[in-house]
Amino acid sequence: MAQDFPEDPKDGNPPSGEARSHAAGKDGRNRGFGSWLREVATIVIIALLLSFLIKTFLFRAFFIPSGSMEETLEIDDRIFVNLLVPQPFDLERGDVIVFKDTKAWLPPMEDGGGGNFVQDALTFVGLLPDESEQHLVKRVIGMPGDHVVCCTADGKITINGQPIDEPYLYPGALPSETPFDVVVPDGKVWVMGDHRNASADSREHQNGEGGGFIDISDIEGKASVIAWPLGRAGFIGSYPEVFENVPDPAGAGTTTGAP
Repeated sequence: MAQDFPEDPKDGNPPSGEARSHAAGKDGRNRGFGSWLREVATIVIIALLLSFLIKTFLFRAFFIPSGSMEETLEIDDRIFVNLLVPQPFDLERGDVIVFKDTKAWLPPMEDGGGGNFVQDALTFVGLLPDESEQHLVKRVIGMPGDHVVCCTADGKITINGQPIDEPYLYPGALPSETPFDVVVPDGKVWVMGDHRNASADSREHQNGEGGGFIDISDIEGKASVIAWPLGRAGFIGSYPEVFENVPDPAGAGTTTGAP
């Protein structure tokens, strides 16, 4: 279909092809830039929303401040924690967990003055670890009902009478230099760091609040992935083969993560 063009106000003739092209190009660029901005804004909003939903219901980021879990986790590692454990998915012996410090295992946190707006926003949507709360990371050794003892004549921990070999221990570290003999109460777990000589874990707090046991309700989730640094990126092992021959606790049918 032919299209009429307005007359050139100078001579009454339609504008030249060059003028038409120039005007159309300018309009096209303006419309394209505005459309691009809207698309970018939409993508950013969707990404932030998805990140918030993932952080709230699926995964949450944490960083490792100490060497108590070496060499499984190193200082300053960034990890993602699966929030679907211990519910709806069961907790298992060997799982590396992050839990809230409701028993005051850690010294009081110093007031750092808070972060800036950008840091707070990225923390809120789950792109940065939340440093406003005290958390710890350890490996689950004893589940509810388990009888956990240290140590046998050859230095091994036993669970319900079964000695275990622990390949995740820090090189040269003994299973424990502190003897203990505990039965894990219902709704609780017994936890230990992989670097046993550098971990103030359940053994260290047997005489404190809770007897060294951690409430399952305080568990944030299971540490599943090392995300940073990239050279260490990968999955965090639970070593199910270590515990496959451990019998169920006396008087129990099955061992689950339910309180």
